[in-house]
Amino acid sequence: MKDTDMITDRDNALFEAGIKLGALYHQFTGSPVNLKTVKSLEMAIQESISVQPFARDITVSIDREAITSKVNGEFGYCELEGRMLDVRITICYKTIMADVSLAYDLELDYPLMKIDKVYSSNQS
Repeated sequence: MKDTDMITDRDNALFEAGIKLGALYHQFTGSPVNLKTVKSLEMAIQESISVQPFARDITVSIDREAITSKVNGEFGYCELEGRMLDVRITICYKTIMADVSLAYDLELDYPLMKIDKVYSSNQS
């Protein structure tokens, strides 16, 4: 096997990060939400992802203004959309840390998942 064929800890950390962001997005978009339930939905998303392997830290914020602008009608709720999510996850795979995020990119008009930082777990 050539050195270029080896899978590294960095590769695995980033793979795990992508799996978590993709799973989160596809599992929770479409969930019913309103201003009374938004905090519990944020916590449910955080707790769901936090039990997965290698997830060290996760924060989830749902845009309350977006909810307010979409809630109408007699039932008083809307569906969670990717553009409403701001998610930050730190993955720790062996000695590699990866900070990744999911946030709405206004210029692209898209809820973009990206790698923010990759570093050794003995650095900050």
